[in-house]
Amino acid sequence: MSQIEIAADEAVTLTSDLIRIDTTNTGDPATLVGERAAAEFVAEKLTEVGYEIEYVESGGKNRHNVITRLPGADRSRGALLVHGHLDVVPADPAEWSVHPFSGAVQDGYVWGRGAVDMKDMVGMTLAVARYYKREGIVPPRDIVFAFLADEEAGGKFGAQWLVEHRPELFEGVTEAISEVGGFSVTLKDDVRAYLIETAEKGIRWMKLRARGTAGHGSMIHRDNAVTKLSEAVARLGNHRFPLVLTDSVKEFLAGVTEITGWDFPEDDIEGAVAKLGNISRMVGATLRDTANPTMLTAGYKSNVIPSVAEAAVDCRILPGRLEAFNRELDEILGPDIEKEWMELPPVETTFDGAIVDAMTASVLAEDPGARTLPYMLSAGTDAKSFQSLGIRNFGFAPLKLPADLDFSALFHGVDERVPVEALKFGTRVLDRFFRAA
Repeated sequence: MSQIEIAADEAVTLTSDLIRIDTTNTGDPATLVGERAAAEFVAEKLTEVGYEIEYVESGGKNRHNVITRLPGADRSRGALLVHGHLDVVPADPAEWSVHPFSGAVQDGYVWGRGAVDMKDMVGMTLAVARYYKREGIVPPRDIVFAFLADEEAGGKFGAQWLVEHRPELFEGVTEAISEVGGFSVTLKDDVRAYLIETAEKGIRWMKLRARGTAGHGSMIHRDNAVTKLSEAVARLGNHRFPLVLTDSVKEFLAGVTEITGWDFPEDDIEGAVAKLGNISRMVGATLRDTANPTMLTAGYKSNVIPSVAEAAVDCRILPGRLEAFNRELDEILGPDIEKEWMELPPVETTFDGAIVDAMTASVLAEDPGARTLPYMLSAGTDAKSFQSLGIRNFGFAPLKLPADLDFSALFHGVDERVPVEALKFGTRVLDRFFRAA
């Protein structure tokens, strides 16, 4: 067995081991678990083969990050950042076929929370990093490996904190890769396209607040905070923002047309996108801004009208749309609804250059006849923080997936899992990419 095959097998084991470490991030300091145990695991695996690491606590309880640098042959070149987050969203064991923190390896998959978001990429990255150190392999340029906290809550104790407080750890980095890209989708005639993320929508996690007059539930009330808020939230939740085709989406659709011959006419773009099958939800969400109400909070007793009612709304905003989005938001909600939010910017780069050529060549070496296409992620990653350092960001966590696997549904979903063979494939692709990038 070759050394890269040994590393590929190790990626499967490492992914399973990482899943078994509960790193649930609820976003609430009172209920989250924290990443400390996983960070200690990663640190041990790196130091075991000779890496010198930076083990960084970022201020919160059990919020830890691990960063190390592998020197390259040409130290004058811009470095490559490979980053992955250690935290995961909550999972209810009662809903799963296997325990979400079992890391079970069965039926050709590694199962558990984080299997695709994103302990799979962490496992593959860690396996290749260990392989390089064991074998004395020197990449063409420096590679900075970063294993981070708190991505699922915006990176306050992870990427954001490090960019603000420890930017020297990323000195010289010009390009970065991370999650939700490089995975395959099977198109017409069994042709696979690997989608490389070149753009992300902006995130706004918003709290809406309505105020009224408190009183007894049996009385007539014209100033009810719950009524005001409910009406505003319903207007916002039912609103359809305008369709906007960004450059990233246009390039993706043009690539699909070239491969399949399918048309994507602008007068029926959403109907045409439905032809894309399982990824149509992900692509469809990049055609317009979205604002989805997610939580409502009001009152403390059924016969008491509260003076305040609040709602949480998850907004995702296309690059270049922020000012227009704000205008529409004000028109929909009206002057009586208070707004406050935490916001992360959109990310966008072009699908070109030596790094894209290296990604494509690395994928095609393992899957001849495939294609690579750029696409926009409807969600967000730690790339939002790293772009503030002038770093060019891509999503490239390569996986060759079965044609019938609904990959997008696995993110934050029940029975999250990743194919064993996809992990081995991704490890080989990353090895080729690190040697060529």
